[in-house]
Amino acid sequence: MSSDPVQDWKQWHEQRTAAVSAPYGPLALTGTYWLSDHPDGRLPGVPGLWRDAGEHVLLTAAPADGLTADGRPVDGELRLTAEQGLPEHASLAAADRRLVVLRREGQWAVRDFDPASPARRAFQGIEATPYDEQWAVPGVFTPYDGEQRVRVENADGRERGLGLGGELVFTLAGTEHTLRVAVEDDGSLWAVFADATGADGSSYRFRFLRPGAPEADGTITVDLNRALLPPCAFADHFICPFPPPGNTLDVPVAAGERRVRAR
Repeated sequence: MSSDPVQDWKQWHEQRTAAVSAPYGPLALTGTYWLSDHPDGRLPGVPGLWRDAGEHVLLTAAPADGLTADGRPVDGELRLTAEQGLPEHASLAAADRRLVVLRREGQWAVRDFDPASPARRAFQGIEATPYDEQWAVPGVFTPYDGEQRVRVENADGRERGLGLGGELVFTLAGTEHTLRVAVEDDGSLWAVFADATGADGSSYRFRFLRPGAPEADGTITVDLNRALLPPCAFADHFICPFPPPGNTLDVPVAAGERRVRAR
């Protein structure tokens, strides 16, 4: 990073725009199909027969279905497990589309990423507020004794567990605020929050914040200039968690990514 926070923010914004509009970025997701919703094994617009086989997904397909795994035609039965990498690296493809197996709380699903998606064609950029130093403030992270799990509604209308590892405290305009945050495997923090701009429609209804990893003493910079639109702001087929109890700020955070621009 440079010593100029304004220039750093501009570069971050450009990189974000490039990432979400990439051929297999969030805008390319055209469907998330839960196998439990399709007991006949037929997924809308997706070739092959898909079955929940407990610890894996069983795919049955013939060469005429046009599916490939690691570049080779699928002919017969194939056992699949959840993929953790980026969609562009998915082993399973249907022509230019990438099919990604997903598992959440014991339920299997298949995601369909299509570079020709309508959302990707309509994308005109991310509406974001230019950098303002007032939104970059010191904070302190305090971990819980152990992970706390809460049930929250997700963007697809289902309720799922969200693991929380501690609380992030910071002050805006003289008022102290607290966000309950998750802790990633690398030690970095992740918050799902809402604020008054989501309620009045000037920002998406909720956003993400990824401030990085705190120092050993818990100190960390909370830069709301880098508030992120969640994946479900770009495509309806993501299952983003809504903010947990306590993570709705009663002030407008007029900073960071606000809305998707589309024609």
